[in-house]
This record gives sequence, structure tokens and C-alpha cells, in this order.
Amino acid sequence: CKMPGMVVFGRRWGIASDDLVFPGAVELFVRVLWWIGTMILYTHHKGHFDCNGRGVLHTYLVGLLVVLALIILSLCAIVYVSAQGTITNSGPRRSIPALVYLRALLYIPELVWACLGAVWVSDDSKGCDPATVVAVIAAVIASWIILLFTAVGVVFVFDPLGSRRRQPSAMEPLGVRDLESSEGSQFFSTARSVADKVWECRLRLLCCCLPQDESHRAAFSSIAQLFSGFFSDTDLVPSDIAAGLALLHQEQDKMEQSRDPSVIVSHSPSSPIEEDLEAELEKAAHCMQFAAAAYGWPLYIFSNLLTGPCKLSGDCCRSRAAEYEVVGGDHLGCHFSSILQTTGLQYRDFIYVSFHNQIYEIPFFVALDHKKEAVLVAVRGTLSLKDVLTDLSAECENLCVKCGMCQAAGYIYKKLVNDGILNQAFSIAPEYKLVITGHSLGAGTAALLAILLRSSFPTLQCYSFSPPGGLLSKALADYSKDFVVSVVLGKDLVPRLSIPNMEDLKRRILKMVSNCNKPKYRILLQGCWYELFGGSPDDFPTEMDDRRAQELSHPLLGEESLIIRPSSSYQSFASDDSPAHTATHLPLFLPGRVLHITEDGPSRRSCFSQVRYRAEWSNEMAFRSILISPKMLTDHMPDAVLRALNSLTSERPFLLCPSALNDSQHNTV
Repeated sequence: CKMPGMVVFGRRWGIASDDLVFPGAVELFVRVLWWIGTMILYTHHKGHFDCNGRGVLHTYLVGLLVVLALIILSLCAIVYVSAQGTITNSGPRRSIPALVYLRALLYIPELVWACLGAVWVSDDSKGCDPATVVAVIAAVIASWIILLFTAVGVVFVFDPLGSRRRQPSAMEPLGVRDLESSEGSQFFSTARSVADKVWECRLRLLCCCLPQDESHRAAFSSIAQLFSGFFSDTDLVPSDIAAGLALLHQEQDKMEQSRDPSVIVSHSPSSPIEEDLEAELEKAAHCMQFAAAAYGWPLYIFSNLLTGPCKLSGDCCRSRAAEYEVVGGDHLGCHFSSILQTTGLQYRDFIYVSFHNQIYEIPFFVALDHKKEAVLVAVRGTLSLKDVLTDLSAECENLCVKCGMCQAAGYIYKKLVNDGILNQAFSIAPEYKLVITGHSLGAGTAALLAILLRSSFPTLQCYSFSPPGGLLSKALADYSKDFVVSVVLGKDLVPRLSIPNMEDLKRRILKMVSNCNKPKYRILLQGCWYELFGGSPDDFPTEMDDRRAQELSHPLLGEESLIIRPSSSYQSFASDDSPAHTATHLPLFLPGRVLHITEDGPSRRSCFSQVRYRAEWSNEMAFRSILISPKMLTDHMPDAVLRALNSLTSERPFLLCPSALNDSQHNTV
């Protein structure tokens, strides 16, 4: 088994030798059409090139036919050889580097002929058939476009660390000498430092529009260390990860379909468990309106494409009396107008509204909710690059792993307490209780803020929608169950997104690509078909021939062939594959009690069929692994969460379904 990263021109690239099937096939199709068109043109004018520069034109067409024929032959060989073998068995593709060198050499005559064609068009095409001139111009332009796309592709697959990875000798166990020698330790330390700098440069380039002050530089550095540490110990390329995700999705679907269906039973309407669940659903649906409103006009327009622009157009730019305090970022008033439309509150009900947005400083508002008799604090989720940096800034602290959210919660806490915002609200409505809510980034920040304010406001409640995974320690998560409710929809990725879960996902991908004996192009094709059109999960994710099965009966040699160096985060699947048994990272959990909403019925349905939902009190252990699904991102959207909650609270009667997980009683609406 060889490492999948292709090594040519003296360095490792971010592409594997089996990644050339699809780009090679596309270029082959274009080249064949091009060769046929050139042959038709040459045959039509053969023997009677009646124009200036006829010799140059004849030479150009003959040479172009020869060059295209050579390129077509080389592409056929590349596509055929690249389709052989498996992800970890690159032996049948050992000739790919030589074919790549040959294909690279053919760019030289193609470049020369493109220049020759350009010279003929500019100097010697006068008096020639206009159709011939247009055809030559098209050929020249096509040559330059292909050369340009090739250059762009090289930039994309270029690995800045490709020349720095030391390869072990053939007789040396992978990573042993490097880890045992001081030279190896120094090498990996240098490589890790370079990887940190490379990721930091990528982040700076991606966020070039943001100010490069000290706080942003610190965030870039923290996120770069997180990314480089996660990807530094494997030799996977992006297409390997895509294939692994496709295999893992089908494997998870097969496991889900093999489970016994839960039994639906009716419970008494007076059941205390049912009344608690129904009451929390009502409160959650109400609070989710405020969490969604905090996103301002972008989400309002997205959720109301037909009527939203008209409703906001009359309110934006209208002068308001200073009945509330608005801070930063809403000069036209569209954000605040959308909040009014979504919540149904009046201007006088708002105590403080902040659209100020910097890294670790996120927008929020404080309002009087007379319907529920509450002072409500709504924290906005991710809506800008600065919010993304706050999301990704993760360093271990005493209470939680989300360093950025801890700082954001501290920022809002100081505003609420030190600036007297809560005192002002409770001076108007002293009998009201405090409720804090938010979605995504706002959900994690709201939960942490609730913990900070709990001692001063013992009756406060927090509704955290789609909070990020890996937020609180076990003790703090248990403490927050008295006043925090987390709501998770379906297979939402974000509540399952933690460092232990990501390490678990990486190990599962390594196992899937190691065990599968099918070529990558077939995995990707069938994976795309399965994602788009559904069907039954295929059997090939774990299919192995006798030789491969015997090899993998040892401690996953195929899996370890993808490991550049054993890291502290890596754990072979020969051991317990649950992230709960990985002691490298402190296990962290979602805040409070977890209310899990899932679709009732088959996972795939017609676009026009009505969706029914079920809700259950879930266990935090149910979110200790990442589920692969087309809905893993759409289930996180605030409008989807709000739609599911509204559907649950409007449907009557309720059906309850008891289930057990880790000896905990669950009930389902």
C-alpha cells in the first residue's frame, strides 16, 4: 500500500494518482472534438489554401493534428491507468508519474503551435476564408484557455509542505525512526511550524477584507494551529475525504435501516412528561422567533422572498424617535425593521439593540416580551467573517473549549451588567423573568451567558438552538440542565462538531477508504448518485476480497498506510472506536437538556410532500459522532429550525414514543 498523495517533480502534491480520471476524461472529450473539427477543416482545404500565408496555415493545421493526437493518446493512457487499483493500493498506477511527465512535455509544442496560430491570424490571414480564420482563432483561444486552466489547477493542488515531508525507508516501520530520533523530532517540529504558517497565510488571504489588528492575528494563529494539527498526521487528499464521506454516509444509512422501528404508543394527555415536553416546545417555538430575528434583514428576506422586500422597503430609511438605543451597523434601519416584523413587538418594547460586530463581539438585543412576561436577550448567530473567526477560535479553558464564545459571552455580560442594561429593563418590569436565547454561535454564547448570570438571576431560562458541539464539561453541562434547553434538528452537523468527534470522523474515513477495494472514481460516481437520487445503500463500503481481508486482520495495515506519523489523536480501529474512549481530548457536551427534533417517516421523500416532525428528550451521548447526510447543513439553518418548531406546536394531537438510551428515559412527540 502506498500513500495516496502523488509525488512528481520532486514533491508531494494535493492530488492522488487516481484523481485524474474525471479531469482527464473531460479534457479527452474536448480534445477529441477539437481534433475532429481540425481534421474537417484540413480536409476541406487540403490542396487549395488560396490565401496569404498558406504555408504557415498548412503547417499549423498538420502540426495541430499531430499534437492533438499525441495529447489524446496520453490522456487515454492517464485515464485508464488512473482508474486502476484502490485508494490505498496504488501499485497498478505506478506508471502515472511517467505519464504526467509526458503530458507536461506535450504542453511545450501546444504552446508553440498556439503562438504560431496567433502569428498567422495577426499577420498572414488576409484574403483567407473567414470561416477558416474563425476556426484558427477558436483553436488558438482554446489552447490558451486550456493552458490557463492547467496553471490554475496546478496552483490549487500545490502543497506548500510537499517538499518537506520526509519519507521512511522501505525497511523502516512508518514513523518509528522519525519519532525516536532527535532528527525526526526536529523535522516534525519544523514541519508543524511551517504548516501553522501556511494555514495562517491561507486564513489571512481568505479574510483579506478584515483589519489585520492584534485580535485578528491572534485568532488567525489559533485557527491555523487547529487546522494544521488536525490534518498534519494523514496523507489524505481532498478526494479521499470525499470518497470516505460517501462511503460513511451509506454505511450509516445501512445501520440506521437495520435498526428495529420504534413502537408508537399513546400516553395519557395528563402525563407529566408529555406536559413538560409540550410546554417546552411551546416556549422553544416562541423563543426561536427572537433568535431568528437577531439575524436581521438577510434572514427575513431569505424566509420571505415574495413579501419581505416590500414590507421592509417602507420601513428602511425612515427616521425614528429615539425610543430605544441602537448601536452600530444599522444605518438604514433595515435590521431593526426586520426584527419588528419577526417578533411583532413595538418600538417601546426594546431596551437595547446592538448591531456592533467585531471578532469576539457579536450583535444582540434586549427586549420586553410581554406575552411571556420576560426580559429577553437574543444573541445573533454567525453572519459575517468576524463571526466565523469567533466560531473557530478554540482553545481549552477550564469551563469550555470554545474560546471565542467565552469571550463573546464575557463581552455581552459586561454590557448587560456593567452598563446597567438589565437594571434598566427590570426597573420597567420588575416582575418579569430573564430569558436568554440564540442560534448557532448565538446559542453557545447564550448558554455561557446564562451560566454567568445564573447566580444573579436564579429563575433565568435559556433556549439554545443548534448550539455548537464540544461546548461544556460534563459537570457544567449537568449543572446547566436546570435552566438551559438545547434544541437540535435532525442530523445537524454543528451540535456534533467537536475536536473528539472530528478525530473520530477522521479515523472512520481512514477505515472506510482502507477497507474498500473499489476504485475511487466508482465510489465518487455512486456516492453522487446516492446523494442526488437515493436508493438502497450499496454493499461495497466494507466489501473486501480474501487477500485484503487477511491483510486487514492485522492491526489495520491499510489504515496505518495513510498515517504519516502516529499522533496523540490517532487511535487504531483495532481498539474501541468510540470517541468517548479517546482520552486525548477532554470530553465536552451540549449545554442543558437536549430536545432533539427529527423527521417522522422515510428520510427521502418527494419535494412536495408534507414533512412531519417528532421531538424527544435526548441524551448528550447521542451527539458523540458526526452523521453524514445531505441535510447535515440545511438542518442547521435557523429558518428550518423555526419551521420544525412551528410545525410541532401546530399539530394536534401529540403521539408519544418512549425509548431508552443509556438507561435514560426519553419521550417523543
